[in-house]
Amino acid sequence: MTQAFSRHHYTLQDYLEVEELSAVRHELIGGEIVAMAGGTPEHAALASAISGLLGPQLKGSNCRTYSADLRLRVEKTGLATYADAAVVCDPVQRDPTSPTHVTNPRIVFEVLSPGTESYDRGEKREHYQQLASLREYVLVAQDARRIELWSRPDELSSWALTTYVTGEVVPLRSVSCSLHVDELYAAAGIP
Repeated sequence: MTQAFSRHHYTLQDYLEVEELSAVRHELIGGEIVAMAGGTPEHAALASAISGLLGPQLKGSNCRTYSADLRLRVEKTGLATYADAAVVCDPVQRDPTSPTHVTNPRIVFEVLSPGTESYDRGEKREHYQQLASLREYVLVAQDARRIELWSRPDELSSWALTTYVTGEVVPLRSVSCSLHVDELYAAAGIP
């Protein structure tokens, strides 16, 4: 005889309680609490280099970079997560039910890993693209000098994908900055 088990649907409050007590980061997606995988040294170096290169370019503006410690929330879909890096412009908007989560990133960066690449390119991207504030979603490869930029000039525009490789510059128009592909990988110590 087979026994059927029903899945528990976790609330944001359930997720926040787990997150506050855990040394491991989690994501709330579709009512499920899922542990997030740790990254490689290359993954961490690329995420750090993004903030290091963009920080000086944003000096004097109302925008700043944030590390992977920033909690993001997509209210429309219920996603609560962390990005590898993000740019948020003032005023910072917080989720009314969880003031530790920001709801208005201008740019979100994800460093691709073998275990999360399809999720970052697909479902997670679709969640992020529901954010009215989001203008650019940037995917950074670990295994090649390749950066994919999903962009839209405003909330009503369609998303467009452009890929940048060695020798090219990624324009982050929403914050009047850019990332040189080779400079990013060199800053991360990746040949």
